[in-house]
Amino acid sequence: MPHHPAIARDRVAVITGAASGIGLAAAYRLAAAGMRIVLADISAEALAAAGKAIAASGATIRTVTADVSVREDVARVKAEADALGPVSLVMNNAAREGSGGILSGIDRWQATMDVNFWGVLHGVQLFAPDMIAADWPCAIVNTGSKQGITLPPGDTAYNVSKAAVKALTESLAHDLLATEGRVTAHLLIPGFTYTGFTRARGVSEKPAGAWTAEQVVDFMLPALAAGDFYILCPDNDVPRETDEKRIAWAAADIIENRPALSRWHPDYAAAFADYMKG
Repeated sequence: MPHHPAIARDRVAVITGAASGIGLAAAYRLAAAGMRIVLADISAEALAAAGKAIAASGATIRTVTADVSVREDVARVKAEADALGPVSLVMNNAAREGSGGILSGIDRWQATMDVNFWGVLHGVQLFAPDMIAADWPCAIVNTGSKQGITLPPGDTAYNVSKAAVKALTESLAHDLLATEGRVTAHLLIPGFTYTGFTRARGVSEKPAGAWTAEQVVDFMLPALAAGDFYILCPDNDVPRETDEKRIAWAAADIIENRPALSRWHPDYAAAFADYMKG
């Protein structure tokens, strides 16, 4: 399978949130492609175990315990990566669940935005300038969420953080047009995925409807190679066609001047159901 040109032997890939889930699955795949890997995560114990496991394959691995909400921590990750070799791929993947509505405490909102948005922005601002100045292919992958597009009620802090990641990554991709395709940006939009988040909610086995983290990464890599910006992943319950219709309905709220989040508005329940059937 051809790879995005940023995925090249002996180049350096940096992955945050790399001790488990999608980040760890990406680390395995990129190490198998011959890349040197810098793994960053807030959990020192899980990170050490992940680094040891991947290094057993013969890959060159560095681990950095880091809180991506702290800019100085991300700067330490960059310093470790630069010491390892030429950085060509950055995956800003670290995130936390929000579990906060509009009126949730400000501390919960702050923590969610600090990791999910500011952590991504720190990664972009610290790595992108050197990538732009380099003379080799590079890519930045930011992990978003379908919730940042359709904004389902109930988890507002998380939705807002991921909507901000979407807007940031779209703007980054436009700015990188100046590199004439040598540096690219991509928004990874996972479907229902069995990760550490799921296990933390007491789900000990993968639900039938969920994809594994490995499936997400195996979907992502060909999409990167094809130059896709929006890497919209299905899962075992929701095919791409359903995602496309839901996203189109959400966008049409503005065009049709419907109430906000009309998909969940009682006056539009029948219309949305008919639309999904049509």
